[in-house]
Amino acid sequence: MSTSPGSGSDDAPRLPPATPGAPARQAPERSHPVLKSLLGAWALAACSPEETAAVEEHLTDCAPCAEEAVRLRDAVALLHPEDGLDLDPTLRSRVLAGALGRRPARIPVPGWAGPYEAETARLDALLHDIGEAEWRAPVRLAWFKGRRSVGREVTVAAVISHLAAVDGIVAGALGLADPQSPGTPEERTAARWAADASGRTTSGEVHSTWRHQGRALIRTASFASDRVAGTPVEYGPFCLPLRDAFLERAFECWVHAEDVAEAIDYPYQPPASPDLHHMIDLAARMLPLAIAGRRRAGLAPPPRTLVAAGAPGRALHLEVEGRGGGHWYIPLDSPGAVGTREGEVAHVALDGVEFCRLASGRVSPEEAAAGSLGDAQAVCDVLYAMASLSRM
Repeated sequence: MSTSPGSGSDDAPRLPPATPGAPARQAPERSHPVLKSLLGAWALAACSPEETAAVEEHLTDCAPCAEEAVRLRDAVALLHPEDGLDLDPTLRSRVLAGALGRRPARIPVPGWAGPYEAETARLDALLHDIGEAEWRAPVRLAWFKGRRSVGREVTVAAVISHLAAVDGIVAGALGLADPQSPGTPEERTAARWAADASGRTTSGEVHSTWRHQGRALIRTASFASDRVAGTPVEYGPFCLPLRDAFLERAFECWVHAEDVAEAIDYPYQPPASPDLHHMIDLAARMLPLAIAGRRRAGLAPPPRTLVAAGAPGRALHLEVEGRGGGHWYIPLDSPGAVGTREGEVAHVALDGVEFCRLASGRVSPEEAAAGSLGDAQAVCDVLYAMASLSRM
């Protein structure tokens, strides 16, 4: 506590009163006991300017007080909460946007590859932030198969190996080197996990393999641009043009990044609205084939009517709200038919992120927060078809 001259205990040292008209005495003339008693207040920055000047000049001449001052300042520092070390998650995108606004990229990334570039960059930043122990953290993967949800527990490292294994299918379509044998996403993932189980692959190697492959995909797509956008990419059960394959990989990258983030308690946000809209659009365009596939497997009732390819037929109005939202008319009776507003027999509305959680198997059709009107069977067919888009 600070002791003011001329007040307090009678034993406290006093300074002689100033002579009228004479300059005030300087703070350094205060006695050692007074200045030592001010060290606590000085460490808390609670001294007056005159007291602060007196204490700091005294510290240059008094080693014991200087040592005490250091200890007090260190103690005060412990009383202040530490600032968070996590960077603003939007910082990277804002810096890149500012840089590209001043100097556009010489070889721009094509628009259809932009979401993949953004999602791989976000996941890469997450992986740079985690330690070796977190690479072995358990991650729960979930997807929908037939009529039920299934899942599997793996490690963070196994999730990244899975992404690299499936990205390799796209790499092969672009003519890039692919060390794995051809196969479906599940077959390639099993082979990659078997190789990793040998114990010779470190987490750093898993990260760098996935990262370098992703960068090679973006670089090759940027130089080739629209000349390769329609190149077919064979996934085994289905085929996508390259532009849609990049969207599919962006979607899976985001979904599995969220799986990892949840497992290690890391903050993670959904994609930017324009990117999310493109991902939802791809899923909506795949729904007619998914409905037809479930019917062939005996998991859904047959179509009500036969519709010629390119002709309008019954449709479900899919309304996606919020981030990435929009309106789609899903043909119900044939994957080659055209969905129109006039053919609407049912209406389903749900949030954009909830749509993606359903399409990735993170929630079941019964659990999805969706509102519906109209033909109940049509609603059921479409919700189950959304969930069937998911895989490991």
